[in-house]
Amino acid sequence: MNMELFVLGTGGMMPLPNRALTSVLLRREGELFLFDCGEGTQVSLRRLALRWKKISVILVSHTHADHVTGIPGILMLSSQVERNEPLYIIGPPRTREYVEASRRILDMYINYEIVVKEVTGQETVFEGEGYRIRSRLLHHTKPCLAYCLEEDMRPGVFDPDAAQGLGVPRGPMWSTLQSGTAVRLDSGVEVQPGQVMGPQRKGRKFSFVTDTTWVPGLPDFVRGSNLLICEGMFGEDLEEDAVDKKHLTATQAAQIALEGGVDRLGLIHYSPRYTERELKRLLHQARQIFPGTFLTRDLQVIDLPYVE
Repeated sequence: MNMELFVLGTGGMMPLPNRALTSVLLRREGELFLFDCGEGTQVSLRRLALRWKKISVILVSHTHADHVTGIPGILMLSSQVERNEPLYIIGPPRTREYVEASRRILDMYINYEIVVKEVTGQETVFEGEGYRIRSRLLHHTKPCLAYCLEEDMRPGVFDPDAAQGLGVPRGPMWSTLQSGTAVRLDSGVEVQPGQVMGPQRKGRKFSFVTDTTWVPGLPDFVRGSNLLICEGMFGEDLEEDAVDKKHLTATQAAQIALEGGVDRLGLIHYSPRYTERELKRLLHQARQIFPGTFLTRDLQVIDLPYVE
């Protein structure tokens, strides 16, 4: 089952000619999950040839303009095609007010169901087949949420030699055992899946954290993520600014990744003050703490394979 992340924008505060506002889209088979939706998100979706009408859920970190001003366009665009499934919009308090006011003031034509869910803390906010999305409250100038999508455990590897040794004939019974159901042989002996399957394997985990100061417990929330996308808005020399504006430095993001035992950290939500050359300095600072750090780039595509 494929899982890919598409970086739609990496900037904070204001869009730049080569840096759209922060937004990422996670594709898991046929489902699309949009994390934040700043101004111009539609442009990046189009440039990456993504089927935006398949977006199942929009997950809003907070209602600052650089994270939500792309939502009205997505809502109106989705009415131009046939859509039978509801669109879920999940975010902190006032998300519903923003969506409803946009619809009313812009007099939107909407021909599908929009379900808005407001979240105030740590909970499971959405579930689908084989996965769940959880939230966690951050600390910013207004209510802000982190999210993680975590897959269920996967069955272990089927051992054909063990199956044959137990007298299970090749064919449908093998598939039944792999699906987790016991089979009964002609001899009357019952074979359990655990007798022919290896130990369960972990699913994948993706975490998204932006616009916050350091929050105790945040490493636990992202723990074990195959990929953590986390803001690194400022360098070490501007740590006081980061505290004052309630943002993370690149080194703090790296510390979260280190303590959370994640596989990879992608920095995002860069201050517009930083040129591409200066971003490399932030990357260097982060890598001193967590070597698995990289700079996300607009229109970047990142594969999230299973770790066997």
